[in-house]
Amino acid sequence: MNTTLSIETPPANPARDRVQQMLHAPLLPTLLRLATPNVMGLFAMTIVIGYDGYILGLLGAEALAGIALVFPLSMLMLQMSAGGIGGATTAAVARALGAGREEDANRLAQQALLVAALMAVVFMVVMLGFGRGIFSGMGGQGAALEAALAYSTVLFGGAAVIWFTNVLAAVVRGLGNMVLPSALLFGTALLHLALCPLLVFGWGPVPALGVAGAAMSTLCVNAAAALCLLGYLWRTSGAVHLRRLAWRVHLPMLRDLLRVGLPASMSPVISNTSIAVATAFVGSYGTAALAGFGVAARLEYILVPIAFGFGTALTAMVATNMGAGQSARAVRVAWVGGALVAAITGTIGVVTALAPGLWMNLFTDALDVRAFGGLYLNIVGACYAFFGLGLALFFASQGAARLFWPLAASVGRLLILVVGGWLCVHVFQAPAHALFAVIALSFVVYGSTIALAIRMGSWTR
Repeated sequence: MNTTLSIETPPANPARDRVQQMLHAPLLPTLLRLATPNVMGLFAMTIVIGYDGYILGLLGAEALAGIALVFPLSMLMLQMSAGGIGGATTAAVARALGAGREEDANRLAQQALLVAALMAVVFMVVMLGFGRGIFSGMGGQGAALEAALAYSTVLFGGAAVIWFTNVLAAVVRGLGNMVLPSALLFGTALLHLALCPLLVFGWGPVPALGVAGAAMSTLCVNAAAALCLLGYLWRTSGAVHLRRLAWRVHLPMLRDLLRVGLPASMSPVISNTSIAVATAFVGSYGTAALAGFGVAARLEYILVPIAFGFGTALTAMVATNMGAGQSARAVRVAWVGGALVAAITGTIGVVTALAPGLWMNLFTDALDVRAFGGLYLNIVGACYAFFGLGLALFFASQGAARLFWPLAASVGRLLILVVGGWLCVHVFQAPAHALFAVIALSFVVYGSTIALAIRMGSWTR
């Protein structure tokens, strides 16, 4: 009698395979594999940021100045949704999967979307109700103020679109899938390149919406991305799918999410408050100065997506390893990622510090605007390595659920700007380069503080 022994190979499970790679595969290749699609997708976002500046620059210096007023607040919403609550979502889902708790990962995804809905309402109410007073307090007046209001009314009126898109993407990244969110970023960026000028300037039956058209285009392309992400998470074959469990508020999971999400959200609040404070101080030098600063500082919003591309991979890797009890490997992941981001952002900063025209000349022909922005990059660009290092280690700290020192570093940056900027503008009536030196110092303090804290063992205490 013959017997045949057969060994069945377990069915492939991409989600579990990705978790095992984050736990055991070589660090640098794994980090690069996870970060590369993020960086490519977010590179498309950097093009969009620059492209919006170019398109709106065609409307004049007042439009550029108006968008400079909105930018800190729009980026605050983006960073809170993608990096604050979004980063906490990625970390919480990844930690749950690293510990083998798939049901918890599902509940966490649901709680994150409930938080996203609440935060969207908060942004909409605040900005639609108090936008004029906020922008006036930042130095906006005349045509620049009206441009800021036109843009912000549309953008923040659709805040839910931005929040749901970024939190859904964060859930997918928590599964270790960096490709889908990045592919959607790239695709929607291409769509925006066509849609934005159409809505801004109009064509045929499409009316010209001016600066509001750029905001409307942003909402339309994000809505398309949100539908794709929702479809991916609605299927029943993934490690997380949104129909597996009944939807309800689950307080233990909500606390687990907010324990990291709220402190993480405070960092972009403080960071963008810092930018708003700097904008207010720069506004005292006039409209041309405000426009030049807005163009130059836009480069920092391009550095943020680069850091975010590596940072989301760092969050997922660190969280997965911390969930599995591999804290030493998690710290090594943070240092490797921090060094890479510092090298990239530092190189960009040095190049633009030496040749600011490479950036400024893309957006405006006004010589006074170019001169003011070029001076900013001459001084601040050389410190962008510290900015990138701090951002990368912030994302890594989210994965480790250790956010005291990243928040302390953000507060230190804000205090330097408030005190130093006030002294420069209101006490010594110093020229612009003194204010820019204060901004540069704030970046050095930010990155150095987080790095020193990790080096001194803040993750292991």
